[in-house]
Amino acid sequence: MKKIIIVSAVNFRSGGPLTILDDCLKFLDKQLSSEYKIIALVHSKKLLVKTNKIEFIEFPKSISSYVYRFYYEYYYFYKLSKKLRPNLWLSLHDMSPRIKSNIKAVYCHNPAPFYNTNLEEFFLDKKFSFFSLLYKYIYMINIKSNDYVIVQQNWMRERFKKLYNIKKCIVAYPVLNENNFNKNMQNENARTVFFYPSFPRVFKNFEIICEAIENINPKYNDTFEVILTIDGSENKYSKKIIEKYAKNKNIKFIGLQSRERVFELYSLSDCLIFPSKLETWGLPISEFKNFEKSMLLADLDYAHEAVGYYDKVKFFNPKDSKILCKYIENFIDKNISFDGNIIVKPAIPFSRNWNELFNILLEKKE
Repeated sequence: MKKIIIVSAVNFRSGGPLTILDDCLKFLDKQLSSEYKIIALVHSKKLLVKTNKIEFIEFPKSISSYVYRFYYEYYYFYKLSKKLRPNLWLSLHDMSPRIKSNIKAVYCHNPAPFYNTNLEEFFLDKKFSFFSLLYKYIYMINIKSNDYVIVQQNWMRERFKKLYNIKKCIVAYPVLNENNFNKNMQNENARTVFFYPSFPRVFKNFEIICEAIENINPKYNDTFEVILTIDGSENKYSKKIIEKYAKNKNIKFIGLQSRERVFELYSLSDCLIFPSKLETWGLPISEFKNFEKSMLLADLDYAHEAVGYYDKVKFFNPKDSKILCKYIENFIDKNISFDGNIIVKPAIPFSRNWNELFNILLEKKE
């Protein structure tokens, strides 16, 4: 009889988390299903890429409230685990369930506990503010029962070790799809194009770009444009940004875009600006790096680790709009002095893909 691997992701339904789940299940279906029985606990299997040998158990009520989430994680999953007796239980969504399993692992991808929300941000995004306050306690529940805690970057590992006094913490770099971009598209606009693609959350720091553009020397007004993927309809935060800066003709507020269109805009842009004050990884940094173009990045640990080895990068204080303004002017003038970046490979345990990650997870207690 095959040993069982359970992958739990009952609250994943869209965006990056769903992509992570899809990638994980495709790997298991192709590489480990001949040796293990794979069971995925999901909200709805209709949302996922079809696989050949994975068994799905659906929990449609899991997204309706945290009452159901806590019921499943700390009561029902215990009974389910006693019945199925898995060799590995991998929880992909931050919470460490109360379970019986030979090997237990949790993937922690939400950096909210490491962000200090100010009063203005609290009223603009109350949900995220409460997450920032409560998530470190949600992480805390049962976290030491895991054989492994998985995070995406080394800075998060150091924070988790300090906050929760855990020992076995794996840095697992995300697997990036490098096949869905076209480098042949070129910016035929005479203007220099800067681009920042992101969903508007208070920590995404759109305002520092807008403030930098407000202060730019008027002589540059006809020489550049900045493209931002918000239009004010998304939430209170984006609405405030639009109300304050919509009259600036150098800023194009285009709203949220499809993934395909974002990659087209990568091709058409000259420089990525990424001022976010908090990220688990910072996916646009890795994506834009494939185009071998210049970047202006927040001088924070996540950005240094995400960009890796790279020459055409300049780091700036994400609280200083004046220095960002200066770097934008320097870039337009083709007179910018790049910082470059190198990164030290994280200490073991460390993985660069799903294969390496599951090799680490399954080596225990086999």
